[in-house]
Amino acid sequence: MAHPKRRHSTTRRDKRRSHDFGTPKQIAVDKMTGETHLYHRAHVHEGNLYYKGKMIVEGYSA
Repeated sequence: MAHPKRRHSTTRRDKRRSHDFGTPKQIAVDKMTGETHLYHRAHVHEGNLYYKGKMIVEGYSA
């Protein structure tokens, strides 16, 4: 396993980590229910499971 010969500075470490949390998650609004959710994720609204604007499971309990 490779090990660095010299210690890296905290500035160099922090420069590398600055890109880890750069962009917030993208949020979509369902046209059918008006519910906000993450893109490409199913979401629950009034006990039903929706995905891509269609009801997948009726009476869903998470």
